[in-house]
Formats: sequence, C-alpha cells, structure tokens
Amino acid sequence: MTIEHPTAPSFILVRPQMGENIGAAARAMLNFGLDHMRVVAPRDGWPNPAAVAMASGAGRVLDNARLSPDLPDALADCSFVFATTARDRDMSKPVYTPEAAMQLAAQKIANGERVAVLFGPERAGLENDDISRANAIVSVPVNPEFASLNLAQCVLLMGYEWMRQQSDQAPVTEILAGTDWADNSEIEHLAKHYEERMEDAGFFYPEHKAASMKTNLRNMWSRLPLTRADVQILHGTLRQMVRWKERG
Repeated sequence: MTIEHPTAPSFILVRPQMGENIGAAARAMLNFGLDHMRVVAPRDGWPNPAAVAMASGAGRVLDNARLSPDLPDALADCSFVFATTARDRDMSKPVYTPEAAMQLAAQKIANGERVAVLFGPERAGLENDDISRANAIVSVPVNPEFASLNLAQCVLLMGYEWMRQQSDQAPVTEILAGTDWADNSEIEHLAKHYEERMEDAGFFYPEHKAASMKTNLRNMWSRLPLTRADVQILHGTLRQMVRWKERG
C-alpha cells in the first residue's frame, strides 16, 4: 500500500521477532495518531495471531501494515530515513534526539516528502547494514549501563515525540474547577480582614515591628495564586475562629 500524500512518518519494524511486540507497537502508534506501519521479514511470519491479540483495538494498524521481504523494498518510496539506536555507530551520519528527529520529519512531510523511522529486532537492534541505508540516526538518551529498549517502548517514545509536533497543547494548563482567579480587590479585602483580626488578637507585637510584620503579611498574600474559592474559604475560616473564641 502506497500513501500518495503522507501526513505522518512510516514506522518500519525490521525483522521483528515476537508477534506480541508487533501488536504492542501498533497500539503505541495508534495512541499517537500513527497508522503507517511496515513490517520487514518478521521471524514468525505474517499475519501473526499474537500481534493481533496484543494490538487490542489497534487492529487496523496491522490490517493496513505493508509486508516487505527486505529493507530495500520497504524503503523504496521513502526520501528520508531515520534509524533508531541506543549504541554508538562508527558512521558519518547526523545524530538526532527523538524530539529533533520528529521536528525534522514534520518539516519534510509538510513539504511532501515520505519519511520513515526504522526500528530494529528485539535481540540486538538494527545492524550496521540497516543503518547504512538511513539518512540520519536517532539516539535515545538512556542509561548507558542498561541501554536496551523494548521495541514497543521505542515506538511509543518516537510516537509521542511525533504527536508533540502536531499538538498545540500548552506545556502547562491551569484547570479551575468551578471558580476563577481572585482579582486584586478580593485579595486586598482578604488581607485587610486578616490584618484586622490579627490586630485584635495582639499578633503584631512588639509594636515597633508591627509595620514590617504587616508588610510581610501583605507580601505573602500577593505571592499566593489564590482563586475566588480559596479566598472564600480563608474568610470563612477566620470568621469561624473568631466565633469559636467569642463562644468560649
């Protein structure tokens, strides 16, 4: 199956050994909007029942997967190829982080190019002969004392970085559950309320330190990211404490 106008990279599993890993890779791909899988010379043949069972909801990725007898066949229509590896290779090729690789992939695909990402077999990863066919290497920063990544984990990592390039989600999103941020007048009212009640309680002592203590208290309120619900709770807490004292 040839994709006339690719909108995402093809993920190519080179000589995968276990059907379960192929299925898990399919799930990882679909999690991040990727459905262009190519499978090169799978050890246990194709289609693979174990892959189908493990795909669990991502069966369409396997249904549409293109089977190739060798890597040159799988890469025939690709114009730029990344090879994933955690090991140093004695090759003169640019080495990208996963993030930078998917940034470049997005640019090339937007220009109409067909981009592929190679993933090696579980036992030892891609061979040098496989990597020699790639334009660039993707090196995943991992623990050098335990550098081996599971096939599906590596697919998941690259898929996540691809999705990041497609998403406009802000790095941090504030979720205000049924409330809004308190405005300056509400914070000012809260500060005065506490200052008055603490004055009544004799908190600002000794007298010559009272001004600086009040300034520090105002600074504390201004630093706190308070919602209107927070302000209401703090007002209510102080009122209840005063009522409790008066009852005593």
